[in-house]
Amino acid sequence: MDSWRLATLADLPALRALVERAYRGDTARQGWTHEADFFDDDRTSDEELIEALSDPQRRVLLTERDGRLVGTVTITDRGNGLAYLGMLCVDPAIQAGGLGRWLIGEAEALAVREFGANTMEMTVIGRREDLIAYYERRGYARTGEARPFPYGDPTRFAMIVLARALVQLGA
Repeated sequence: MDSWRLATLADLPALRALVERAYRGDTARQGWTHEADFFDDDRTSDEELIEALSDPQRRVLLTERDGRLVGTVTITDRGNGLAYLGMLCVDPAIQAGGLGRWLIGEAEALAVREFGANTMEMTVIGRREDLIAYYERRGYARTGEARPFPYGDPTRFAMIVLARALVQLGA
């Protein structure tokens, strides 16, 4: 059974390596959730991760197997019962084994427990229909809202907003 812990600044090198391995480059192509076909730059930076780790409104969850970081997800308290799920990633070598689904469930429970959230939202690149379908199978639904891409050219991609009510979770 997996367990998680909150990330600390000491986890920064391993966390950054996992995020890059899961989202970018040839290693990411081993899995199915990557963005390597759309981007050739870094997915994150030390500065962005330090900001997330230092922000009292965010929680960065980590899970390890055999002493190696294999999964992470970030939850942000947006206030008024709304939480945001971001930067969910699982090591490409073990994707499609249920860890992502488990991390989503743990993130949702944490959002209810620590932030009093009743809704979780996320954004997904609109061109990633397979990934959107994955989240829809987890109970997320398209809100009808699209947001501009947050990095570089905001017109490059539309970010589709998905949301899920958390009250039925009873967490």
